[in-house]
Amino acid sequence: MCLADEKKKETIEEEVVCTLDGTVDRHGRPAVRARSGTWFAGILILVNQGLATLAFFGIGVNLVLFLTRVMGQDNAEAANNVSKWTGTVYIFSLLGAFLSDSYWGRYKTCAIFQAIFVIGLVSLSLSSYIFLVRPLGCGDKQTPCGSHSTVQVTLFYLSIYLIALGNGGYQPNIATFGADQFDEEDPKEGHSKVSFFSYFYLALNLGSLFSNTFLSYFEDEGLWAVGFWASAGSATLALILFLVGTPWYRHFIPRGNPLSRLCQVVVAAARKWKAEMPPSGEDLYEVDGKECSNSGGRKILHTNGFKFLDRAAIITSKEYPPQDKESQNPWLLCPVTQIEEVKCVLRLLPIWLCTILYSVVFTQMASLFVEQGAAMKTTVSGFHIPPASMSSFDILSVTAFIFIYRRVLDPLIARLRKPSPRGLTELQRMGIGLVIAIVAMLAAGTVEHFRLKYAQKTCTSCDGSSSLSIFWQVPQYVLIGASEVFMYVGQLEFFNGQAPDGLKSFGSALCMTSISLGNYVSSLLVSIVMKISSKDKMPGWIPGNLNRGHLDMFYFLLAALTTADLVVYIVCAKWYKYIKFEGMNGGGDNGNNCSDLSV
Repeated sequence: MCLADEKKKETIEEEVVCTLDGTVDRHGRPAVRARSGTWFAGILILVNQGLATLAFFGIGVNLVLFLTRVMGQDNAEAANNVSKWTGTVYIFSLLGAFLSDSYWGRYKTCAIFQAIFVIGLVSLSLSSYIFLVRPLGCGDKQTPCGSHSTVQVTLFYLSIYLIALGNGGYQPNIATFGADQFDEEDPKEGHSKVSFFSYFYLALNLGSLFSNTFLSYFEDEGLWAVGFWASAGSATLALILFLVGTPWYRHFIPRGNPLSRLCQVVVAAARKWKAEMPPSGEDLYEVDGKECSNSGGRKILHTNGFKFLDRAAIITSKEYPPQDKESQNPWLLCPVTQIEEVKCVLRLLPIWLCTILYSVVFTQMASLFVEQGAAMKTTVSGFHIPPASMSSFDILSVTAFIFIYRRVLDPLIARLRKPSPRGLTELQRMGIGLVIAIVAMLAAGTVEHFRLKYAQKTCTSCDGSSSLSIFWQVPQYVLIGASEVFMYVGQLEFFNGQAPDGLKSFGSALCMTSISLGNYVSSLLVSIVMKISSKDKMPGWIPGNLNRGHLDMFYFLLAALTTADLVVYIVCAKWYKYIKFEGMNGGGDNGNNCSDLSV
């Protein structure tokens, strides 16, 4: 009998083993490993991301056509409005990350912004169905729509900016929230967490593939309301699936305004600039593990970099006794973990800056690659291939390389690097992504070089398209897709894993702002190149008629700039020090004792 009771007790203890990373359930209690998170919650979030991406790109991919065909704008005005709208999405991503890390938490932030996203999509669908697409059947290639009143135009812009607000606030949090479902302190769940980012990026690409093909076709044929209603339905289903997983999600407790915590360290260090530094970090002030866990984050081990910030943790005679935490002035004395948060941000910034130029290369796929394709032979057996549809090869490449990397390369590298059980680090993968991006630009430049030579041989006026098949572009699209798997997936893992617990969503927002700044830098670079290359009555490298320009030289320039960026990146990567939490990978007591929970 006693033996049976003992086995029953052991079974109960196994059931209530909690996560080691400080996550809690929806009631604020320590999350029980067997009852929360892992792949059940992760798959719900992956499907949610795929459906939400389908909905967003169902609007974004053809917004410029809607503005010209339905709203009656010219090409320049429409392109400018799309750029503003896209930039606004990324600005709202910073807002979503701030609210998530500071006050609402990731679950609440995702739910609220997804609801706003659905409202914007329904509003756009209704307005398009009722009065924007009038007369019926307008908005295709042949039939423009009629004029619209001020109220109708205002409702249209309100709708699309609600979509921008909803998607922007949601995006930086959903990837991080999905990663929260896996305890990185547990070896098995830690491996699943790394895999999650690859599958997350795959879900994003599959969602955009459906938008770029099926929805794009309907909208191109003038069936705008059908396409918009499909997006609204997809977003609604995504929100419902997200809410279904509520009982199983794991959560990190928001830790308050991160800006104030960062400023407190700088101010406290500046106020003690004359204080004598202790010979080691052992004498610096730190809260105990329990207090740190209650605040929603793990304790970060002290590092030797940026030593001037360590002055914020020096205990002088002016401070209250360290035991009296309630009486301490946070603008005069900060714990080591809070100081390490600032150091983490300072270490991340150089790496982040090096990713911006990669985003410049990535953005060419949606701009110059399309223009280059339009100047090539786009018919096969009488069937017209839209140049923008060539991005499908990028998505297929991403899908293939995610599985190749996860199933072949990563296990092979891990086996070759024994006794280390892991494959390439995130920084190494991002570096490989830069190398592949350089090769992609060289491939694009080479194709353009031969396209120009072919065009000069086959036309006399050089104002028509050349006869070189558009399928010569396939290698550059495939290479960009392969580079994304290494760069963007690695970037998601890196910024999420290296951001402190109170700044995880901020880490994901860095990925989005990198893409945003890449767009701005690309526009600036094109303007500079055109200004310099258009002298002496020359049309410049990227004129309206590419047969009169030198787009190949611009691609080679990007390859050269990315090579220089790679050199800087290697220096920054060698300098970077990975963040270390106390008791990482199961070491120490991380609060996994759940004996106080009711079974």
